[in-house]
Amino acid sequence: MPRFLVVLDADSTLLEDEVIELLADAAGARDRVAAVTERAMRGEIDFADSLRDRVATLAGLPVSVLEDVRRAVRVTTGAVELVEGVHAAGGSVGVVSGGFHEVLGPIAAALGLDHCRANRLEASGGVLTGRVLGDVVDAAAKADALRAWAAADGVDARRHTVAVGDGANDLSMMREAALAVAFVARPGVRDAADVVVDRRDLTPVLACLGVPVGAS
Repeated sequence: MPRFLVVLDADSTLLEDEVIELLADAAGARDRVAAVTERAMRGEIDFADSLRDRVATLAGLPVSVLEDVRRAVRVTTGAVELVEGVHAAGGSVGVVSGGFHEVLGPIAAALGLDHCRANRLEASGGVLTGRVLGDVVDAAAKADALRAWAAADGVDARRHTVAVGDGANDLSMMREAALAVAFVARPGVRDAADVVVDRRDLTPVLACLGVPVGAS
């Protein structure tokens, strides 16, 4: 049974990139989508509504673009070391994202993550419809994921969980966790966090857990 649980946001946290923006490149809508993403990350507009608006720009793209984007996405420096260190110390790691399972799922599997949850894109006839399947993974869903994974792992969510994120959509899960880490985050997220990491390297999160780098 894991001793503790670390839950990471994906875009701009576990991953260097905002996946929706890479997809929007293919649709010729990068600038429009990036502007909406930034407003959503600052908490200026509702995340679920903003996601639906951004996904609508992808209508008509071939599903093959998802594989192209998955190959283009960069994993953040220190991600491998973080996962290995947490596992070596007896913990588990999950990623929960307002992004897309079609891109994130294979990356999470390759990194050996224990849990993964993200939105799923609707497709028909080999092209994206511009819609999300089911409920949007928003701030509340992220907090729900942390609680559910902690329960599944037999971990006390209030005492032995860590949430790592960068935007307003991460604040709910950060409030649920025993330790909240702001990762190169927006000002409001920094203010709400227990720990702030200001460089794009996830290995400092191990120090928060008292786990040395290279513990594996």
